[in-house]
Amino acid sequence: MTASTTRRTTARARIAAVGAIAVAGTLLLTACGDQTDKASKESGSTKTSDSAPLADLLPQAVKDKGVIKVGSDIAYPPVEFKDGSGKITGIDPDLGAALGKQLGVTFEFQNGTFDTLITGLRSKRYDLAMSAMTDTKDRQEGLDPETKKKVGEGVDFIDYFTAGVSIYTKKGDDQGIKSWSDLCGKKIALQRGTVSHDLAKAESAKCGSKGKISIEQFDNDLEAQTRLRAGGADAGSSDFPVAAYAVKTSGGGKDFQIVGEQVEAAPYGIAVAKSNTELRDAVKAALDAIIENGEYDKIIAKWGVKDGAVTEAKINGGS
Repeated sequence: MTASTTRRTTARARIAAVGAIAVAGTLLLTACGDQTDKASKESGSTKTSDSAPLADLLPQAVKDKGVIKVGSDIAYPPVEFKDGSGKITGIDPDLGAALGKQLGVTFEFQNGTFDTLITGLRSKRYDLAMSAMTDTKDRQEGLDPETKKKVGEGVDFIDYFTAGVSIYTKKGDDQGIKSWSDLCGKKIALQRGTVSHDLAKAESAKCGSKGKISIEQFDNDLEAQTRLRAGGADAGSSDFPVAAYAVKTSGGGKDFQIVGEQVEAAPYGIAVAKSNTELRDAVKAALDAIIENGEYDKIIAKWGVKDGAVTEAKINGGS
């Protein structure tokens, strides 16, 4: 996927401990996709088994379709990304497959830019948005994170993971950056509409005589990484699991390093329209079921992010 304290503004980051960087080395390499799917391989469908104990909880219209359309920015490894064959993979798609088994439907991931996912929910393009999206009060209430003015009806979240935000630099060249305040007078590359973006704007407003932070924003996190790698910025920022993955994999681990500690630890949530309470409650029940039966823990461990695991599903637990 928090105004000065919001998280991946259209969502991404959990309480992943710094020690998870080493574990993140088990993750696979990534690729990204376009805003609109042009072929069936551009959307990830997670198949379900014959056993669907919670199917009766779904709205009838969803049961009839047999598909839950999930809006996701599929360029955020290891949370969601495309592997070398173009298949959508990652933490969210794996969790979607497990949820689908419980509900007897296919979770079909459809690619979209991060800052349009909530709009896509509002227009009913998607049934859910699942994209490392941080659950914040602003998003719940449909408020602009800077002005606090009402810009939409808001969404509900089913919280399923916890993460914080990290700063990273080119390896061996931290530019003296150890915290957000050290970014004053420097340039940062990041993804538009994320908690990192909100934090950078909030910090820049406090810089005073040190000079504002020059913020270069991109449609996805991979583009921001490319900018930093090429020397076009002093630092980058993203959710900790994503930053840790980039540090471990980019250039064989030779491109980047994390500086300072992660901040703004908050829950990732699966977003659903406020009017769709039946679907929201069905997904919550499915998440509780896979937490209880151990499937959730297996998926989280597979991707090396166990420190961000939750022990129960919550509705709108973000602040």
